[in-house]
Order: sequence, then C-alpha cells, then structure tokens
Amino acid sequence: MSGLVALAATDLLAVDFFAADSLAPLLVADAFTGVFDWFLTVVVGGAFSWLAGVTGLDFLGYPYMQRAYLSVLCIGVVGPLVGSFLVYRDLSMVGDTLAHTAFAGVALALFLDATLGLAVPPLLGALVVAVVAALVVQALIEYTDARSDAALAMVLTGGFALGSVLISLTGGGISVGINQYLFGSLATVSRADVGLLVSMGLVVVGSVAVAYRPLVYVTFDETAARASRLHVRAVNTLLSILTAFVVVSAMRIMGVILVAALLVIPVVTASRLGRSFKQSLLYGVLAGELAGVAGVTVAYLYGLAAGGSIVLVALAGFVAVAAGHRLS
Repeated sequence: MSGLVALAATDLLAVDFFAADSLAPLLVADAFTGVFDWFLTVVVGGAFSWLAGVTGLDFLGYPYMQRAYLSVLCIGVVGPLVGSFLVYRDLSMVGDTLAHTAFAGVALALFLDATLGLAVPPLLGALVVAVVAALVVQALIEYTDARSDAALAMVLTGGFALGSVLISLTGGGISVGINQYLFGSLATVSRADVGLLVSMGLVVVGSVAVAYRPLVYVTFDETAARASRLHVRAVNTLLSILTAFVVVSAMRIMGVILVAALLVIPVVTASRLGRSFKQSLLYGVLAGELAGVAGVTVAYLYGLAAGGSIVLVALAGFVAVAAGHRLS
C-alpha cells in the first residue's frame, strides 16, 4: 500500500514538474508582455504626453501616434545599421528582394487562414519566407554561376509571383488584408506590432554589436577574411537573416513596396558626411531617425501615406546633403 502511495506521489510530482515546465515559456511571455505594456504606457506614453503639453501638439498624446513614432524610431536605427553593410558591399537590392518575398509570406499566411482555417500570423509568415529567401539567395550566389544581381532578381520576381498566385487562388478574397502590408499604415500599428518591432530591433542591434568586427572585415575585404579562416558563410548568413528581420518588422509602417528605402537612402546620405565607416554608421542612423520622425509627422498633418512620406523626406535629405557637399 505504501508503495502505491509513493508511486502515486511520484506520478503527481512528475505531472506537476511537466506542467510547470510547459508553463514556464508562457510565464516568461506574460512577464515580457507586462513589462512592455508598462514601458509603452508609462515611459513612452508619459514622455510623449509631456512633449504634447510643452509643444502644444495634441496628436503627440494619441496612443496610435505614440506607437507610430516608437516604431519609426526603431526602424531608423536598425534600417541604416544593417543597410550600411549591404550598401558598402553593393547589395542594396537585397532589402527590396526580401521585402517582395515577405509579401509572399503574408499572402501565404492569409491563404492558409482563408482556405484551411489555420490562423498563422501574417508577420510570422513574412519572417519565415523572408529568411528562407535570404538563404536561397546566398545559396544561388555560392553554389551556382548566377551573379548576385541575377540571383536577387530571380528570388524577387519568384516571391512576388508566388504572392500574386496565392491571391488569385482565393479569387482576390485576401487582397484587402494584403493592402496594408503593401503600402503600410499609421492607424493599423498595434501594440503587438510595436512589441515585435522592438524585440527584433534589440536582436538586430545586439547581433551587430557582437559580430561587428567580422561584419566589417567581410564587408571591406572578403578575400582576406577567407584567407584568415574567418567563417565568411556564417557572417553572410547572419547579415541576410538580420536584413529579413528589419524588412519584416518595418512592413506595417513602410509597406512592402517602400520598406527597403530606409536600408539604403540614409546610408547613401551618410556616406557623404562620414570620414570613417563608424561615422557613416552614426550619421546613417541619425538620417534614418530624422526621416522617420519628420515623415510620420507630415503624414499625420496632411493625411498622407506614412511610408511614402518617410521615403520622400529621406530623399530630400539626400538631395540637400549632396547639394551642400557639391557646393562646399
């Protein structure tokens, strides 16, 4: 009898252990959500409400505008941060390619929901497909005779073609849901979107900080990096995945069509100002931040598309810097 009791107690402890083990990720996620909600409401909301009172700009106190500003502040950092390594390697079109394949990921998620009832988050679908596309591009360059621009063109057109086919298979029924990802929107940026963007931003910044020296080495002298037995393929894979993270996280504000702009334009602008790569990196982030904040403000004041406004402001900054550089 005592043996049965002991066995039952052991089973009960095992069940409790596995239950606790399975609940641990949920508890961590809940804790993170609670901390982020506090940060978004108390820290960000309090700061913007104070700015609204000081400047008299009431829209700074609106929660959806606070989410939009926080989003572009994150995009303004991670876009030029990753874009600098792409531009200096003549891979500026990587962002555009991954953005168009991310569109296929959104279409796939909405297609699965509409046809099979599988509730796959569109941004998750976009991230998975964009990462796969990044790895495919790298494989095409490394293992075939395809040039980098040809590989990018094939993946870009293939991804967009897949997305259009998936839309047609539903008779266009999912096209309405896709439009917000194609063109971006201020009003539809949710707490979850901002949380995803902040999380990805932390991952991108942390990864670049840890792998900064290998990334710079491969960017400016890949041949020497291979000769010194640096794992160039791993560095290239990391850069591709980080680019996919940036593209997907910025989709809700910028839209698929324009998301690659903040990977390129601030970096090109900064290249005319910085005397070293680190300076260019810093100026690129500043240019991205200015373009993002000014673009969102203009978009709200004049009822314009946020993504388009941000890109036009970034282009205006480039023209101003280029003109000033030429006249000096």
